[in-house]
Amino acid sequence: MDLEQIRSSRTTMILRFSVPSIIAMMLTAFITIADGYFMGNYVGKEGIAAVNLGLPIIYLYLGVGLMVSIGGAAIAGMSLGSGDREKCNQIFRQTIAVTACFSVLLSCILFFCFPPMLSILRADDRVITHFREYYQIMLLELPVMVVNSSFGMFIRGEGSPRYYMKVSILSVVLNILLDYLLAGYFYRGAAGIAAASLLSELVCLLCILYYFRKKAHIYHLGKFRFSGEACVQAMLNGSSEFIGEISTGITMFAYNFVIMRRIGTDGVTAFTIVGYTAYAFNMIIVGFGQGASPLISFCYGAEDKALAADIRKKTNRYVFGAGAAAFLLMAAGADGYSSLFVQNEQVSGMIRSGILIFMTSFFFSGINAITSFYFTATGKAFESALISFSRGLVVLMACIFTLPVLFGMTGVWMAAPVTEGVTLAVTAGCLYREALREA
Repeated sequence: MDLEQIRSSRTTMILRFSVPSIIAMMLTAFITIADGYFMGNYVGKEGIAAVNLGLPIIYLYLGVGLMVSIGGAAIAGMSLGSGDREKCNQIFRQTIAVTACFSVLLSCILFFCFPPMLSILRADDRVITHFREYYQIMLLELPVMVVNSSFGMFIRGEGSPRYYMKVSILSVVLNILLDYLLAGYFYRGAAGIAAASLLSELVCLLCILYYFRKKAHIYHLGKFRFSGEACVQAMLNGSSEFIGEISTGITMFAYNFVIMRRIGTDGVTAFTIVGYTAYAFNMIIVGFGQGASPLISFCYGAEDKALAADIRKKTNRYVFGAGAAAFLLMAAGADGYSSLFVQNEQVSGMIRSGILIFMTSFFFSGINAITSFYFTATGKAFESALISFSRGLVVLMACIFTLPVLFGMTGVWMAAPVTEGVTLAVTAGCLYREALREA
C-alpha cells in the first residue's frame, strides 16, 4: 500500500479493502440470523425473545473490543504510514493482549449480573430458562469472538483481507452445520446453538493464529513492551466506537423494557426478527468502515488530508446506495421474511406493519457511521464520539420512551429513522467544523 497507488485508483482501493471486509462481516451477521432461524424453528418464539433480551451483553463486548482494537489499529496504521514499523508492531501485540484481558474479565463480572437483569425485564419462566442456557455458554464464546475480530483488523492492515474472509466463510459453514446437529438433530435447544457458536469461533481462532505465525509480513506475535500512554491513546481514539456499542446496548435494554411492558413477548420477538435486517445492514456499514479506515489513516498519516476526505465521501456514497438497495429488497419480500422465523400470525402481523418504517433509517445510518469511522481514523475522537453519542443514546433514548407512548408498536418502529435523521444534522455540523479548521 502506497500513497500514489491510493491516489490513482481510489475506488478500486476502497472496494479492494472493503468488499472482503463486508463479506466477512455479513457472514458474521449470517451466523446470528442462522441462530435466529434455528432458535425460532427448534426452540420457539420464546427462544428468539430470550436471545434479544441478552443483546446488551453482546454489545458490551463489542464496545470494549472495538474501543481497544479500532483505536489500536488506527495508531498502528498511522505509524505504518509514517514508516515506523517497529512501533506499529508493538501496538499490534499490545492491542491483542489488552483486548483478550478485558474480554475475559468482562465474562467473570457478567456471570453474576444475570439475575438482576432478568428481574428488571420481568421475563416469563420459559424465556428465563432459554436465556440462561444460551448466555452461560456465550460468556465463553464472546471473548473469543472479540479477539478474532481484533485480529481481523490487523489482517486487513496487512493487506490480506481475503484471508480473513475465507476464515469467516469457514466459521459460518461450521456454525450452521453445528446448529443443525446440536439443535435440530440432538435437540440441545438454546444451549446447543450457543455451543455451535463457541466451537466455530475456536476453529476461526486457530486459523488466525496460523496466519500470524506463517504468513504475516508486518505484524508478528511475540513479546511486547507495554505502554500505558499508547493504551490510553488507543482507548481514547476508539472511544466513539465504545460509546456507540454501549449506547446500542443501553438502548436495546430500553427497547426490551418498553416492549415487554406495553406489548409483551410477541412484541420482543417481532422486534428481534426485524432487528436482524438492521444487524445485517450494520455489518455492511462496519465492513465499509473497517475497509476504508486503514486507507484513511494511512493517507492522513502521510499528510494527504484531502485524499483521506475524498475516501470518506466515496464510501458514504456506497453505503447510501446499499441502504436504498436493502430497503427495496425488503419491500419486495417482507411477507416471506417473517415466515422464515415464526409461524405466529400475531408476530407476523407486527413485522409486516413495521419493517419498512424501521428500514427508512438505512438511508441515513450509513452516512452517520462512516463519518464517525473517518473521525476515528484521523484521530479526532471528540467528533466521532459526538456522532456516536447522538445516534446511539441521547436522541434514540428520547424516542424510545416517547414514541411508543404516543403510537404504540408503530412508535417502536419510528424510533430508529427519527434518530438517524436528527443525527445527520449533527454529522453535517462536525464536517462543516472540520472544513473551517482545514481552510
